[in-house]
Amino acid sequence: MLGEYRIEGRRASDIAASVERGVGLGALEPGQLLPPMRELAGLLGVNPNTVAAAYRTLRERGVIETDGRRGSRVRPRPATTARGSIRVEAPAGVRDVSKGNPDPVLLPPLGEAFAEVARGYAERPGMYGEVPVDEEFGRLARAAFDADGVPDGPIGVTSGSLDAVERVLAVHLRPGDAVAVEDPGWGSLLDLVPALGLRPVPMAVDDEGPLPEAVERAIGKHGARAVIVTDRAQNPTGACVTEARAGELRRVLAEHPGVLLIEDDHGHGIVAQPLHPLAGGNDHWVLIRSVAKAYGPDLRIAAFTGDAETVDRVLGRQRLGPGWVSRLLQRTVVHLWAEDAVDPAVVARSYGKRRDGLVRALARRGVEAHGRSGMNVWVPVPDETGAVVGLVAAGWAVAPGARFRMEAGPAVRVTVSGLAVGEVEALAAAVAGVVGPVAARSYG
Repeated sequence: MLGEYRIEGRRASDIAASVERGVGLGALEPGQLLPPMRELAGLLGVNPNTVAAAYRTLRERGVIETDGRRGSRVRPRPATTARGSIRVEAPAGVRDVSKGNPDPVLLPPLGEAFAEVARGYAERPGMYGEVPVDEEFGRLARAAFDADGVPDGPIGVTSGSLDAVERVLAVHLRPGDAVAVEDPGWGSLLDLVPALGLRPVPMAVDDEGPLPEAVERAIGKHGARAVIVTDRAQNPTGACVTEARAGELRRVLAEHPGVLLIEDDHGHGIVAQPLHPLAGGNDHWVLIRSVAKAYGPDLRIAAFTGDAETVDRVLGRQRLGPGWVSRLLQRTVVHLWAEDAVDPAVVARSYGKRRDGLVRALARRGVEAHGRSGMNVWVPVPDETGAVVGLVAAGWAVAPGARFRMEAGPAVRVTVSGLAVGEVEALAAAVAGVVGPVAARSYG
């Protein structure tokens, strides 16, 4: 049944750890059937209740699943990302404010940057064996981190924020480990965590970021070994970690220095609020910045920094796969940075005018809405399906909140980047007409 791998242990915790070790090593594969409890108890010379307790622990940690008389199996990883399929296709004539894309008008032209980089490449083509991080890219990224008070650390480059998160989780955690994630939170991240065989633990958030008590509960009660926080322009709620909240979260994290901290500065280049990083008190940490929202989603580049061991592990594993992120793309971003191709203040004002205008217009109609930063507005609703269907009928396609939440209440997400300022009142009227006044409550 288990091939050459032998489950060991006399105590429930040891047996559970032995199974997890086998899963982490790949000796116990997803979907593999485990021995019946009485059979394993006989092999180990322990009481069947001890094995039952071990299996219960493994189920709670998400390592195995039990299906009655069919027995217990190593939990399979999902083949598809279910949340990505929760969407509304806008029919003809319906305005689509569901996609989460930046405003193309605010993205810089790339022709000059690509042409300049191509000329340099003609003189010195990139080859195998070169360092993975372009020297100037690393220098400028580190200078920007320094300016925002991010602790010192080496620079790495990945193909976007989610790629960085996946690689960092993979080098530190093993299947079954718990990861604290924001709720509501980024739908792709909520799919990624279980796809890696990890167990997501929801952390409630408000306009200032994760609630400190929720972070403490995720770590202390649920055993989270990693915490993922969005510093600015949180998707989908627009939450932004304030200085006061950052101080509270640092105090919580300081009590758990062994917990991996991952920060995603989702609003870099598109928000006016200052960054208040949490890093500094944890043994292992990273802070990630993608260029997607400010420079274009198809520039698959994210810079990250962190403790030296974590960055080295990620780059080392990266060398065994793609090797590096195209230095042509890195140099293109360098050109855009050096030329100040994006003015964050201008972008922030543009999104802020539409976002804040919608929140205020909804408030005048008695509808609660959240959107402190970035390009999204989160609207709690009493009936999510009814709200989505009703808004389509009224001429607006919004994103169902189910894509972004675990335990948080029903809601819809509106992306304002495609709105004209003159459309804000019409959209607010449509939302209010479908939703009606909702009693204020925490959306976490």
